[in-house]
Amino acid sequence: MNWTLEVVVVPVSDVDRAKEFYAERLGFAVDHDTDLGATGRVVQLTPPGSGCSIVIGRGVVPDMPPGSVRGLQLVVPNLEKARAELVERGVAVSEIKVVGENPSPVPHPMDNVAFVFFADPDGNAWAVQQISSRG
Repeated sequence: MNWTLEVVVVPVSDVDRAKEFYAERLGFAVDHDTDLGATGRVVQLTPPGSGCSIVIGRGVVPDMPPGSVRGLQLVVPNLEKARAELVERGVAVSEIKVVGENPSPVPHPMDNVAFVFFADPDGNAWAVQQISSRG
């Protein structure tokens, strides 16, 4: 039996601001934006090529402090290109940081060990890792 991770809740203080950040700045697809009136609102967004989505919202999502999520991680085949895209879209992103040494530097020495970091407007922290075979 396969057990797939499909959704991660990301707590935010302003749903519209967060939706704009994830959709416009990061390029996540808006799967749905469901306004349930007084009950709440749920917005599901998916990174390009990902099998896992994030959910932001109010009222019907777990009550967690905005900005409290750490360690969310995206994987890309080309970190330099991904970083340049984030910068172009206005995301405050770190320089590339290499953590350790790839024990098998083929096909690329930055695979598995190179990262950039950024946060959403509420401070939820993300990492982006290079694994070129995922391209």
